[in-house]
Amino acid sequence: MGTLTVGAIREQAPGERRVALVPEAVTLLHRAGLDVLVETGAGSGAWFGDADYAAAGATVVPADELYERADAVLCVGPPNAETAAVLRPGQVLIGLLEPLRHRALTGELAERGVRTVSLDLLPRTLSRAQSMDALTSQANVAGYKAALLAADTYDRFFPMLTTAAGTAPPAAVLVLGAGVAGLQAIATARRLGAVVSAYDVRPESRGEVESLGARFLDIQRPPDEESGAGQGGYARELTDQEQQDQREALDAYIARSDVVITTAQVPGRKPPLLVTATAVERMKPGSVVVDLAASALGGNVEGSEPEKTVVLDGGVTLIGAGRLSSAMATAASTAYSRNLVALLRHLLRDGELVLDPSDEITGALLGDGVEHEPADGPTATQEPAEGGAS
Repeated sequence: MGTLTVGAIREQAPGERRVALVPEAVTLLHRAGLDVLVETGAGSGAWFGDADYAAAGATVVPADELYERADAVLCVGPPNAETAAVLRPGQVLIGLLEPLRHRALTGELAERGVRTVSLDLLPRTLSRAQSMDALTSQANVAGYKAALLAADTYDRFFPMLTTAAGTAPPAAVLVLGAGVAGLQAIATARRLGAVVSAYDVRPESRGEVESLGARFLDIQRPPDEESGAGQGGYARELTDQEQQDQREALDAYIARSDVVITTAQVPGRKPPLLVTATAVERMKPGSVVVDLAASALGGNVEGSEPEKTVVLDGGVTLIGAGRLSSAMATAASTAYSRNLVALLRHLLRDGELVLDPSDEITGALLGDGVEHEPADGPTATQEPAEGGAS
């Protein structure tokens, strides 16, 4: 029996700077008995050079050699059509593959005998799976970066400053969605000195918000209305009427805020609309809105577009920031590669990757277990959320 070989590829998605493995992860995988290949230039976007990988014990090879030799191919996001076409039967593809959104891709790979393991299907309520939770690690990065981006864009101070020229009041920041990204945005904005409020449909998130020194918004809900909490720690999808009632209740808070950061998504669905164009129009000139849910499927803020920043007629800056984890590629890649190392250790048995569908972690991650639909069928959010004001 030969040594198992894993290969980290260079990401092809426009603007994607992350890499599946960093050099420190190569060392850990060697200790676990694996051979590691890294595609030439794979880590350059995250400031890891080919020499760094070679020094850690990886073999740096061209793409065609990697696909030929690797038993398991490691990636960050789902592969493009060209990459998917060269995967061979028996290979395992591991990454954040978004199988609910890319059903045709995962279905076609399954038909060809390529096994897929998608980290965005991880059952996040299992304590022994926490070290593999890539959605959490990437959401932490995105939430942190969102607060920094908002502070950099906002033309006033975040903290209260008293100087000889007078006193500058602190910025009023509103975070919608208190999942992992939202809580990190709250914590970072508080460290920067802002006065922070937050809202989430899950009542249990109040304690987490208040523990960070932020105010949890009390939005009255009918006594017979179902909680917004869903299964597995996610927020459930609200009905159309519930979403409308929520937006109307939030509008007044949005208008009084200097900065709004939205983070809410629902697994398998279009991100919920939380902030209407009318609400944005009521904000003061110079205000900033950062939409972490912005994607090709829509966003939390009406009019936001992924990876696009616009200054609206009323002077509000609207930032569609659905890929902020890639904007901090070094930190995000380091965290993600640790998740992959933990997963590979879990899957490794006697020198082989064992994809046991009866295992509660492994079985949930197998993309070929997802029901596949035609390419023009229903789609899902870019990545399942950890909860939110949905």
